[in-house]
Amino acid sequence: MGEDVSGAPCPSCGTPNPPDRRFCRRCATPLTPTTVAPTLPWWRTIWPFRRRTRAGSGRLVRFLVVLAVVLALCAGGFLLLPAGRRLVEDTRDKLGKSKAVTPTRVEATAELPGHPPAGTTDGLSNRYWGAPGPGASVTYTFAKPFRLVGVIVTNGASTSPEEYARQGRALQIEVEVTARDGGKIHKSLALSDKPGPQAFPTGISDTTSIRLTLDAPAGLAQGRHLALAEVEFFQRA
Repeated sequence: MGEDVSGAPCPSCGTPNPPDRRFCRRCATPLTPTTVAPTLPWWRTIWPFRRRTRAGSGRLVRFLVVLAVVLALCAGGFLLLPAGRRLVEDTRDKLGKSKAVTPTRVEATAELPGHPPAGTTDGLSNRYWGAPGPGASVTYTFAKPFRLVGVIVTNGASTSPEEYARQGRALQIEVEVTARDGGKIHKSLALSDKPGPQAFPTGISDTTSIRLTLDAPAGLAQGRHLALAEVEFFQRA
């Protein structure tokens, strides 16, 4: 005769079991099921969120990790933009040193006898390129691409005030820079009507050639021509 037992029935076979039993006396099914942890949301399955922690445990570390990742992604995205790359290159130009770079070839669309365009790169401020008038241009070609960080222009026939005033000067120079990929960048240099070197920052990468076109003449009269004493180019060291 079977034992008369009153208690919770087995969830598997329905057999009644005494209250103190942990397993069914007939089929051994656990009578006190363990609590099943709820399924984690998808974002909690990604490190460093996937670890179950006590309240407050590791939250600061996880926050700092996430913040670092977000900042890194933002910085990476910024640097991929042209504006971001330009900002980085300009900063490097300002923080770094520069050195002079010499062109391998100098050609002009026009020149006066005794005043070839090579006079602008000979390091002597009392020798100059003589052009008949505005619109004349000189082109400088370089051996390999470089980062053009600046240009120094010494206008007129000489750094001497007396000699400077003897010839005309271009108070504006249109610059066309050709890059390695064939792209062209244009800048306009506004010069003061005074002797001596004048510096202009540029910040143009992969420069292969530079063309300068004379414009806005001053002091140009009968028997005079435009004079350009020196042009110096600088690259990032």
